[in-house]
Amino acid sequence: QVRVVESGGGLVQPGGSLRLSCAASGSFFSIDAMAWYRQAPGKERELVARITSGGSTDYANSVKGRFTISRDNDKNTVYLQMNSLKADDTAVYYCYAHRILTITRTYVEVWGQGTLVTVSS
Repeated sequence: QVRVVESGGGLVQPGGSLRLSCAASGSFFSIDAMAWYRQAPGKERELVARITSGGSTDYANSVKGRFTISRDNDKNTVYLQMNSLKADDTAVYYCYAHRILTITRTYVEVWGQGTLVTVSS
């Protein structure tokens, strides 16, 4: 069984920074893309940032220049550095692992349980 677990959420003041981490564990050979999504109260889940195994990245327009996604393939971990946080960034942040090649030679996708980020003074 493959799982991903997020950490690093919490309460931060506007303009502050937080770093989220997401570690994948279980029996697998590789993970294609990893991403961060978020869901604010009353809104749909949206893509925040994505990174491929080769290091290519994509960002939502709302976070470009403020958030940075990175990945340590040796540790099967993805990070989201969030700077200049705004109240609108308040949401539950979910980690997503795409096209995980398991030891049974099947591909699976896995979501984390989410971590809450609250930006408030």
